[in-house]
Amino acid sequence: MKVTKLVLGIITIIISCLVLFQSCAAGVVNTLEDNGEASGSGGALVAFLMLAGGITMIASHKNTKKVGSIAGIIIFGIAALIGFTSAGSVFKDLIVWSVLCLILAAINLLAVFRCKKNSDDKEKNE
Repeated sequence: MKVTKLVLGIITIIISCLVLFQSCAAGVVNTLEDNGEASGSGGALVAFLMLAGGITMIASHKNTKKVGSIAGIIIFGIAALIGFTSAGSVFKDLIVWSVLCLILAAINLLAVFRCKKNSDDKEKNE
């Protein structure tokens, strides 16, 4: 999972820049249309949480402890929740980014279980 978390962390940081750009554009459209939606602001929060989650994945990719993966689950879970609840008619791509956050949370959950399995194997060998 070391290489996987490193690569996914880098890709997540790059995607967060795209999400931030899209959310800024959606915020401008929401303001100009005066439609009362908050999908631009929600998208910006999702982008910042994706950035934080990507940094967390990179920082914890060599770690054998579960703390980094648990933090990733929480960060990406909150990002998905915000994305699903704030997606509006202007920024429907936010649903796609929210699904991506759920997938990344599931990958971090898998890393937690693999970390536990690896630590159990080490204890048996000792």
